[in-house]
Amino acid sequence: MPVPPQKLLVEGAWQEGEGAPLDVISPIDGSQLTTIADATSAEVDHAVASARAAFEDRRWCGQPPAARKKVMLKWAELIEREALALTVLGVRDNGTEFSMAFKAEAGSAAATIRYYGEAIDKLYGEIAPTADTHLGLIHREPVGVVGAIVPWNFPLMIGAWKLGPAIAAGNSVVLKPAETASLSLLRLAELALEAGLPKGVLNVVTGRGQVAGEALALSMDVDVLVFTGSGGVGRRLLEYSARSNLKRVYLELGGKSPSIVFDDAKDIAQAAKVTVNGMFRNSGQVCVACTRLLVQRGVHDEFVAELAKQAAALKVGDPLDQTSQIGAINSLRQLEQSLGFVETAQKEGASLYRGGNRILEETGGYYMEPTIFTGVGATDTLAQKEVFGPVLAVTPFEDEAEAVAIANGTEYGLSSGVWTSDLSRAHRMIRAVRAGVVHVNTYGGSDLTVPLGGVRQSGNGHDKSLHAFDKYLDLKTAWIQL
Repeated sequence: MPVPPQKLLVEGAWQEGEGAPLDVISPIDGSQLTTIADATSAEVDHAVASARAAFEDRRWCGQPPAARKKVMLKWAELIEREALALTVLGVRDNGTEFSMAFKAEAGSAAATIRYYGEAIDKLYGEIAPTADTHLGLIHREPVGVVGAIVPWNFPLMIGAWKLGPAIAAGNSVVLKPAETASLSLLRLAELALEAGLPKGVLNVVTGRGQVAGEALALSMDVDVLVFTGSGGVGRRLLEYSARSNLKRVYLELGGKSPSIVFDDAKDIAQAAKVTVNGMFRNSGQVCVACTRLLVQRGVHDEFVAELAKQAAALKVGDPLDQTSQIGAINSLRQLEQSLGFVETAQKEGASLYRGGNRILEETGGYYMEPTIFTGVGATDTLAQKEVFGPVLAVTPFEDEAEAVAIANGTEYGLSSGVWTSDLSRAHRMIRAVRAGVVHVNTYGGSDLTVPLGGVRQSGNGHDKSLHAFDKYLDLKTAWIQL
């Protein structure tokens, strides 16, 4: 089904972009899917002004919590109603396999919007413990205008992680999707209007990061900026904050997450299966993917053989084919980057255990086989740099101390995993591994009840859980003489 040319959403209306549109290329077969507007700096400023006006006249934040809750729950209901169409649209745009995207994208977005909608009337202020002569009240108030820049790997899921708490808290938002994954988020915003979200509360500007994203980050009228993506872009956003109004900037910058397998792991086959899924689903284009596998020498050869067997059994192909377990890489540029890491790893002396090649090139799409390198040194490029593709680095270790040293030996600290049947060891590793998330005898799958965020150069702030509200609410003290 053809997708019509896409427009900008500003002040509740769809507007043509001033410049030449950008082509949207489907990674499934390399064909042009549609076009998106390439927003100019002036158009971003217009969207920010719309968001500011909506906040200042309190058309949304001034509504009773129950009224805002009703709109959010309706929005979630509409997302669920269109889950299939939203998933197919997103898969055509970014290449994630349907079997994963249906749950992780539309299903997750609906659950997230509902979760934060339900929380609206459950956020209380505080009364301070003061002397009888004074009353101290602590109010939680929306920050104002939020700029949200989201990535291409899971646009609906991650977009909802930003939009849900920001809008539920009473803020107005200007959303900037990735150039290679804008379509499902544009439809998500349209559903928000249909649910009753007032015009101007959610604006969407598509286009290039170096223009639209930069304008949003430099705006003097954006109060908080949230971003998921690369460290390089994150650094620029911090610079833009310093050059503008010192807006708060919350960053989720990916990782090089270790999964540590001890020789007392209970079920090698199950651990390998979970590791394969935690690494290769969505072609490894997952910020929390366990891209470093640390295996104790006593089980190293057995575990790697089982891992390779299970990886080889994965079907890579058309992401709209529900039998495909791995879909397409998002873009030709991303595919070439992953293949470049294969070349670098071989030059640095790692052993290519399986994979390493582009496949299905005759389709015109961007596909790569699951790739495993063994003998990767802890300081090798493949062990230090984020690939964001289906390339796994395997490194052996001797004991717990060495595992911790290797695990903590990168600039990142987003996610991690530990496989062991020793409960005491599990708790020691949870303490010792520097990461925002430590999985024990599993990898992935945590729900909205717990936060996701990183340490060190994996970023700051948290998505998911009630802690996500912290980014979008200010504390105001009232000190009253009695």
